[in-house]
Amino acid sequence: MEKSGGVQELEKPSSTDVIGQAPRCVIPLPENTTPENMPDEEQPHGLMQVLNAGAVYFLVALGAGVVLEIIRLQVVGLHLSERIAQVMEIPTHLLAVMIAARWAIDRFILPPLPGVRLGVGLVALVFWVLMEWLIILPLHGLSLDEFFATQHPVAGTVPIGALGVLTVMPFLVGYRWEH
Repeated sequence: MEKSGGVQELEKPSSTDVIGQAPRCVIPLPENTTPENMPDEEQPHGLMQVLNAGAVYFLVALGAGVVLEIIRLQVVGLHLSERIAQVMEIPTHLLAVMIAARWAIDRFILPPLPGVRLGVGLVALVFWVLMEWLIILPLHGLSLDEFFATQHPVAGTVPIGALGVLTVMPFLVGYRWEH
């Protein structure tokens, strides 16, 4: 990088550059520009940033949950005990949600505002409930009324708590607990 008149020049390679040759495109940037505070016109702001982060948070939580569920059912359930695998269900989902929330917060560089972080969680919650109603229940051949009728009064509250954790986790993983 070269300095000219108080401005750093960031070299950006072109798709037609040959390996080993100097890049042809030079973008002038202010001196104190770092990748974290670099201006990015393509990054969404405001509501679109919250919607994108919530959708990605949902997809990463779902993907991590599926991977951890396969490990839980195939390794623990088959080789150790089905009861131990059942007990491990909520901790594995909690771990998946924590991984997804931390990744989404870091990826989208969300401000530490409770409204923004809880908005991301609410978007993920809406996607999760829609997935349950539109995909999971029809796969099991249940209507919404049949689903609620088959839920145990005590054990049926655990998934509601898990959805609550899904909603608040983007706020919790970014919260600084030091005083």
